[in-house]
Amino acid sequence: MSNYTGQSDFTLVGLFSQSKHPALLAVVIFVIFLMALSGNALLILLILSDTHLHIPMYFFISQLSFMDMMYISVTVPKMLMDQVLGSHKISAAACGMQMFLYLPLEGSEFFLLAAMSYDCYVAICHPLRYPVLMNHRVCLLLIAACWLLGSFDGFMFTPVTMTFKFCGSQEIYHFFCEVRAVTKLSCSDTWLYETLMYVCCVLMLLIPVTVISTSYSCILLTVLRMNSAEGRKKALATCSSHMTVVLLFYGAAVYTYMLPASLHTPEKDMVVSVFYTIVTPLLNPLIYSLRNKNVTEAMKKLLSVKLLFPEVNN
Repeated sequence: MSNYTGQSDFTLVGLFSQSKHPALLAVVIFVIFLMALSGNALLILLILSDTHLHIPMYFFISQLSFMDMMYISVTVPKMLMDQVLGSHKISAAACGMQMFLYLPLEGSEFFLLAAMSYDCYVAICHPLRYPVLMNHRVCLLLIAACWLLGSFDGFMFTPVTMTFKFCGSQEIYHFFCEVRAVTKLSCSDTWLYETLMYVCCVLMLLIPVTVISTSYSCILLTVLRMNSAEGRKKALATCSSHMTVVLLFYGAAVYTYMLPASLHTPEKDMVVSVFYTIVTPLLNPLIYSLRNKNVTEAMKKLLSVKLLFPEVNN
């Protein structure tokens, strides 16, 4: 333990160290960051301002946009600031705070996507009972459950990870304080902790995936039995956007938390992390706005000439 370094500063060896053109990459990520923030903020504004969007589906979408705005804000600004200032140091306290913030957001989004699939299932398979099964109280309870269940990771993993003893190199081979990347630096015996973390992550993924798979299996059977071609088209359009988000987010999560360590490298882990920390927050507002007729109509109202240049009454 002569090389034990205590809770000193860590160094984030991030994306820019792997790039031949770090300045160009920083500009691209900065643009994506601004687009993600503005896109999600606009989507939330549209949902709040248009009464036609005051239904459970858009309530869940607004929560997803809020999570994405927070999620990308936890990781990207620090990464860009480090590149600008030329310093990639992060204190143990700041590292623990970053970990504590991103873990609940990631976990909550897992469960929120499951809640959205259940909402889609009720809307298509039980349309007459939808106002009862998905009333305002139920929606609030589902959102509260998503945040609560998702927060367990942050409260469990952050204190344990940051109390490990770190020896030798303090270089985190990631662009943020990802739990597994930080744990690799520990000189403590982390086998039991990593096993429990793996089991917990599998459960955090398995439960939502089971809900999503069951919901969409029932939806598919219901859609196939529909007599109206227009009804089938509308039902598939409603859920296809959600499935796109699910595949992107869960695909990256499955690689990160369920595949064996032999298939992981720091470079691969960083690239995959880009999908669920940077790319997904950018794509979500595009998917739910460009492919959604109600959202595009609300956007047209908001940006209409009448609102920008009101007629003068003579």
